[in-house]
Amino acid sequence: MKLPHNIGRVEALSDGVFAFAATLMVVSLDLNESWLDMADKGLNLITFAVSFFVLIGLWTVHYNYFRRSEGYVDYVIIAFNSLLLFVILYYVFPLKSLINSWLGKERITMEGLADLFQWYSLGFLLIFLCFSLMYRRAYKKSKSLSRSINLLFYSRHFAIYVAVGALSILVAHLGIGIRYGIPGFIYVLLGPLCYLHAAQFQKKYPNIL
Repeated sequence: MKLPHNIGRVEALSDGVFAFAATLMVVSLDLNESWLDMADKGLNLITFAVSFFVLIGLWTVHYNYFRRSEGYVDYVIIAFNSLLLFVILYYVFPLKSLINSWLGKERITMEGLADLFQWYSLGFLLIFLCFSLMYRRAYKKSKSLSRSINLLFYSRHFAIYVAVGALSILVAHLGIGIRYGIPGFIYVLLGPLCYLHAAQFQKKYPNIL
């Protein structure tokens, strides 16, 4: 007998993993230091703040997915969501090192920085690939025209993120502009590309989006 899936359990597990990722970031602050010592190390606060709010941003994207899909869950969604959570747990650490290298807190060679850019971009790519595939799966299973079009939009929207992440990996692998952070600045392309995609979609489905 086929049992109905419980979205509450999926969301509870997901929230638990996000909370665990936030806990790992706090632990990495080394709270054994006195408050006065920590207060002198403002770079620690900046690194933690950026990592924390990136994590909150990913949680928001995850939250919005389950609202837009109106609770559709199957084993494929569970598999993509599990991979997403796995990557997020490891995503925080290369991000922290990348921020520290930009702030001059960690000394790193150009080769090491190129590798860091690639790891960061790989995590970025995998996270948004999961989101894109989850939206794609929900789109295929949706029986409402307006909802399915909306899900298709977000599937393609996050596919743009995947493409930009892949481009950043390629640029970092080729060693192009590592000293100037070119693999990072490539993410600026997200703005115009997402705008063009939204404009095209709005033109095609003016009464739905």
